[in-house]
Amino acid sequence: MNKNIMKRKAAIEALKLVSDGMVLGLGSGTTINIFLKLLYEKIKREELDIYFVPTSTDVETALLNYGLNIVTLNEYPEPSIAIDGADAVTKTLDLIKGGGGALTREKIVDYSSKEYYIIVDETKIFDNLYKHFIPLEVLPFAWKRVLKDLKEMFNVSGNLRICGKGKLGPVITDNGNYIIDIYYNNKTDPSLLEIELNIIPGILENGIFSRKKPKKIIVGGLEKTYTIE
Repeated sequence: MNKNIMKRKAAIEALKLVSDGMVLGLGSGTTINIFLKLLYEKIKREELDIYFVPTSTDVETALLNYGLNIVTLNEYPEPSIAIDGADAVTKTLDLIKGGGGALTREKIVDYSSKEYYIIVDETKIFDNLYKHFIPLEVLPFAWKRVLKDLKEMFNVSGNLRICGKGKLGPVITDNGNYIIDIYYNNKTDPSLLEIELNIIPGILENGIFSRKKPKKIIVGGLEKTYTIE
């Protein structure tokens, strides 16, 4: 319950970023779901005209259910802003995303936007980014090879993410790929590791967001809402 309160506080603050006529890249996750419900109410109340670039089929379905305007990145290659959630953030504005498996589309939309903002509850703040696992989206036919290369190049091991209730087998992304989760215990600059991981053939994208940092991180806490800039 407390986490939902904190998420809602961050979402309410993020509403101030939205203005009439903008193209908004919209991330995925539980905090974004709260934000979208509040934004829908704001759009109806103030009769705003907003165009959305979704980053997952989950958020696209939500937008369709609300009857909101959906556009593509091909139509609008540079959205006005993007608003997204995160699994882990640091005070240096480094992020890890991908707990929901949408990291590749999220990174494309976030990095393509003129600026992007992250909304989280304060349990997502880490002093060391590598205390959280790093998701990798990998091609299904090469996932075992990717694990071998990770071990040889970075001395890390990983696990293929397996579905929970309702489906057997590996998690499948919206792009038809698998997710591998790794733990990396090192002090490598996140912006360098973000590049180096993608050198391995078979890795489509990784969940480190550091090469282009968010404009600010909006943090919902029990006592107050604040920003990391």
